Amino acid sequence: MSEVGQSEPAYKVLAAELRSHIAQGRYKGGVRLPTESELSQEYGLSRQTVRRAFLELVTEGSVYRVPGRGTFATENAGQYLRQLGSIDDLMNLSTDTEMQVLESPSRRVDLEAAGRLRLDTDVVYRIVFQRFHDGVPFVVTTVSWPESVARLVIDAPEVKSGATSDHTMIGLLEPHLQYPIEECAQSITATTADADTARRLGCPEGHAVLRVDRLYTDSRGRAVELAVSYFLPEHYTYRVTLRRSGL
Repeated sequence: MSEVGQSEPAYKVLAAELRSHIAQGRYKGGVRLPTESELSQEYGLSRQTVRRAFLELVTEGSVYRVPGRGTFATENAGQYLRQLGSIDDLMNLSTDTEMQVLESPSRRVDLEAAGRLRLDTDVVYRIVFQRFHDGVPFVVTTVSWPESVARLVIDAPEVKSGATSDHTMIGLLEPHLQYPIEECAQSITATTADADTARRLGCPEGHAVLRVDRLYTDSRGRAVELAVSYFLPEHYTYRVTLRRSGL
């Protein structure tokens, strides 16, 4: 088993290794993954440990299980999968991705962003970055802040042009806020990549992309960040679990 992540529980290390094998295409075309018994013998792990690794992969959607037949990679295996259900989930995007700043924060007039942030001025601070999973860029994001918010992080090394880190912008920002982020209003639309977006994501201009807009507000109801992201659908899967109320 890979030595990477050996400080983590054995089942998580195994899940990461299986996830990597899936991304490499080892189990395409309906090829069955090894059984619990086979993995237990190969890696010298207990069946319970292997079972927990499979459960993690099933939960995140990387594999599915067919009784009597085995475990198989899902059709979107190899894409970056993010299941979101809370503000904390958005902040934890940093746990398995890397951010690279393309444009450090700059002061500019932006009527649309200022309006969506409900500012009494037309001036915002803007930062542009992209995010990678396993070295592959899957999203480019433009974040707009009110000036009072930008001042809290503008000198941080993580927001300098070219800087790379495992942070998210809201994760970097919130410890400096007087009031915590309480809500994220999100909209998702299908669109096409313009020239700048295509260049940054390494896709043709006009390529289909997923646009996700997120407006974050604090516990007082004041907007603190507007993030507009363009995701490559071939490298990103977005999942939300919906539950009936009262059950």
